[in-house]
Amino acid sequence: MNQVTLDVQIACEVQELPSEASLEQWVETALETIQETTPVEITIRIVDPDEGLSLNQQYRMKDYATNVLSFPFESPIPLPVRLLGDLVICAEVVAHEAKSQGKPLLAHWAHMVVHGTLHLLGYDHIEEAEAEHMEQLERNILAALGYPDPYADDPAE
Repeated sequence: MNQVTLDVQIACEVQELPSEASLEQWVETALETIQETTPVEITIRIVDPDEGLSLNQQYRMKDYATNVLSFPFESPIPLPVRLLGDLVICAEVVAHEAKSQGKPLLAHWAHMVVHGTLHLLGYDHIEEAEAEHMEQLERNILAALGYPDPYADDPAE
């Protein structure tokens, strides 16, 4: 089992948020699935649409608040713990997506945390082969957590 140090920052007023224990379990399961054994530290910042929009504009030149942004960290010097980086998750966008896609809110949160964690670990979905590999990892991780395939009803597939 990995050693995960999780820093959770809640920068919005939302009623239905996953517990810190759930967030940690989702990160931990993602790390176990890809066989990452190094102790890691990760920050998860839960934001409102204004902050999500601002960050998405600044770092991706996109004019909307997105569900999850990943900011990997690469240390210039060796550290005793691997600082993976930061995930910024817009709670309102996640809730809206879950509702519009007919998915349980907690399952969608798990998907966003797993998806973001994989990005922090260097996985991407720009090329089709990369996307297929990353999506399969997400399916495997979420299945291990007891959640359904997040892409099962995706009209893009």
